[in-house]
Amino acid sequence: MTAVIETRGLTKRFRGGQLAVDRLDLTVPAGSVFGFLGPNGSGKTTTIRMLMGLIEPTAGRATVLGETMPAAARTVLPQVGALIEGPALYGFLSGRDNLLRFDAADPTADPRTRRARVADALDRVGLAPAAEKKAKAYSLGMKQRLGLAAALLRPRRLLVLDEPTNGLDPQGMREIRALVRELAADGTTVFLSSHLLDEIEQVCTHAAVMARGRLLTQGSVGELAARARGRLAVLTPDPEEAARVLKERGITEVAVDPEGGRVTGDPPGPGAELAELTAALVAAGVRVRGFGVERASLEDAFVALTGEGFDVAG
Repeated sequence: MTAVIETRGLTKRFRGGQLAVDRLDLTVPAGSVFGFLGPNGSGKTTTIRMLMGLIEPTAGRATVLGETMPAAARTVLPQVGALIEGPALYGFLSGRDNLLRFDAADPTADPRTRRARVADALDRVGLAPAAEKKAKAYSLGMKQRLGLAAALLRPRRLLVLDEPTNGLDPQGMREIRALVRELAADGTTVFLSSHLLDEIEQVCTHAAVMARGRLLTQGSVGELAARARGRLAVLTPDPEEAARVLKERGITEVAVDPEGGRVTGDPPGPGAELAELTAALVAAGVRVRGFGVERASLEDAFVALTGEGFDVAG
């Protein structure tokens, strides 16, 4: 697949010497839903702002839709829908009037079909019933939806979303995930920045992980999870005894959930037989209700890469 976004050596250093993005080499395949992961201060939003031509890089280059940014911003941006750091809205205008203003600011938009486009965008994000309500009275989740509607006023080759489910309730999050899948099925490449690993794993085909301004890894979501080891899991009404047996058999990082009757640990090394572990548990009188190695998650991959838990504030 061709790259919709590509950076080579992309670097941003702010005044005072703060290095926000350090020699980033990123490739976003066309047609993908690309998750951009990283804790607070990792450089995600700074990268997005450079990609959209909002700030200039200190060094390196970035291309979007095959054109160099920010030089080609006038050519590229009409083909891109974006929601970055929350929408900037006119609080005294209704949701509908906000979108009408945004659409009128696009010199390539046909004014004859403006109201139809606005109505369709409001409907797609579930805001049609609140279209006449003043934006200042919108909840945070409703404002996020309106910002997403603004990004969807025109067909886009690329959609860039920075924390699109921020402030949404679980139902709203599900609806946005479904919308992202729908857009991707229609051929739009979606670049999605989020701190919610579960969200990325559910909706994204590819992902990249940043930390402290540097790219740690990128690839398909399945490939990234496969690089992390899964977890050995035992379901039993005798969790303490099971943990003792596993430790004796060389299993490391054993954790016990006494209420759930679940014991986990790092899987055994190459050459080890899971059947032998099962036999050892049974021989010790442990009642085994479930046993196996669980598939590694994207969170497991993140912890393996960074050595730390994910900063959900990010």
